[in-house]
Amino acid sequence: MLVSEIPTPALLVDRARLHANLDAMQARADTMEVALRPHAKTHKSPDLARLQHDRGAKGLTVATVDEAEAFAAAGFDDIRLATPIVGPGKLTRLRALTEAGTRISFTVDTREGARRAAEAFESGPTVEVLIEIDAGYGRCGVPWTETDRIVALAEQVRQSSGLSLTGLLSHGGDSYAGPREGESRDDALRRVMDDERDRVLGVAAVLAEGGYLEPQTAEISVGSTPGVTHFTNREAAGFRVTEIRPGTYVFYDATQVALGAARLQDCALTCIGTVVSKERFDDGTERVITDAGKKVLTADRRAGSETYGTVLYSRRRMIAHPHARVTALSEEHGWVDTPGGSIYDVGDPVLLVPNHACVAVATRRQLYVIDGDEVGEVWETVAR
Repeated sequence: MLVSEIPTPALLVDRARLHANLDAMQARADTMEVALRPHAKTHKSPDLARLQHDRGAKGLTVATVDEAEAFAAAGFDDIRLATPIVGPGKLTRLRALTEAGTRISFTVDTREGARRAAEAFESGPTVEVLIEIDAGYGRCGVPWTETDRIVALAEQVRQSSGLSLTGLLSHGGDSYAGPREGESRDDALRRVMDDERDRVLGVAAVLAEGGYLEPQTAEISVGSTPGVTHFTNREAAGFRVTEIRPGTYVFYDATQVALGAARLQDCALTCIGTVVSKERFDDGTERVITDAGKKVLTADRRAGSETYGTVLYSRRRMIAHPHARVTALSEEHGWVDTPGGSIYDVGDPVLLVPNHACVAVATRRQLYVIDGDEVGEVWETVAR
C-alpha cells in the first residue's frame, strides 16, 4: 500500500525517525545508568513496545488497568501503573494479573488509597507499591515538603500485609509549563528536572532514617519526556534515581518541539487528512476544510499557541508550512487558513504534526508505519 491509498484521517509513523528516537533515549538512559521504563500510553502498541524492549527497556509504564491487562495479554510481565488505583473492580483486576504471574506495581498517595489496596491484596500475593511524591506539579502525590505525611503513609504500608513498599515515584508535569520570564527553554527543562530529582531523593533520605527504604534496593522513578531530555543523575544520602519513564519521546509532537525537547525533524508521528472543501475570502485568505478534526487531532493546544497542530510543507524533510494554520476544529473537520492563498485544493492530502501525540493515538485503531511513500506495517493499538 502507498501512503496515498490510506483512508483518511489516519496516523503515520515514520519508521526511520521512530527508530532514531528509540535508540537515542535508550542510549541516554544507559549513559545515566538508569533503567528506561517507557510509558506505553503514548503509543498503545505492543509492536512498538517490543522494539523498546529489544533495545534494553526494563518493563513498561501504563496509565490504566485496561492498558495493564492489554500489555500483559501481549506478553509483557513487568508493568507499573504510574497512578493511584482506586475504583470498583480495578484492584481486583490487578490482583488477577499478579496471580497470573505478571509483576504489577502502582502508586499510593493517601491513607485511604493504601487501605483499599491492602484490603484487595490482603489474602493474596503481595503487591509492590510506590509512594507518589508531588515534586511541584500539583496533581497526584504527597507534596515533597510534607515529610510527616509521607512517613505516616510509609508506616501504614509497612503494617499492611498485602503491600510491599518498593520506592518512590514522581511525575514532573510542570516541565510542560514552559520557561519563566527571562529563562531559556533549556534552562526551564533543566530546572524542573533537577528540582524533581533532588526533591524525591530528599524524601528517600527521610524515609531511610526510619528504615522504610534502603539505598541498595529502593526504586526511585522520575521523569516525563521534556524533563528527561535534560536529565542528569546524582547521589544523595546513598540514593540515586533508578528509572525514568518518558513516553512521548517515541513520536514527539508539536508541544515537545515548542518546549525545546525535540526538533520538528524528530517527530515520527504525523496525521494525514484530505481536503474536502475550499473557500477564498476578500482579504486573500484561503481556507481549506480537511477531514481531520477533533476525533484525530484532539482539541489540545500547546502553551502560547492558538493552533491545533503544525501543518507540514514537506513530510519527507519535515518542514513546517510558513503560513498555514489549523485555526479551528469540529468533530470531523479541520479549518486550515492560509493568508495570501493556499497550496491545497480539494482532494489533496494535508500532513500535520499533532500537538499531543498520546491523545491522537488514543483515537485510532491502527498506526501506519511508513518507509518513504510506502506502508511497511500496520500496527494495532490497544486499550483505547
